[in-house]
Amino acid sequence: GCTLDGKLYPFGEIVRTHNCFRCNCSPEAMRCCSLFHTPVGYDKEKCKVIFNEKSCDYDVVLKSDTSKECHVYSRV
Repeated sequence: GCTLDGKLYPFGEIVRTHNCFRCNCSPEAMRCCSLFHTPVGYDKEKCKVIFNEKSCDYDVVLKSDTSKECHVYSRV
């Protein structure tokens, strides 16, 4: 298997790791890509970014009321 952040994964495709990556584990290497996109275009004065481990994505919410979402213009 392959080890990522101290956790052992079996050979083959890993649909979702514990830290939100999709990986392919082979005897030669482990190749991974993230399942999330980082928000870059939003109102940074009124809003803040919180990582949601359940959805493997970033939530952009109002600083004054984190139950309300902010509009995101772009992600990378």
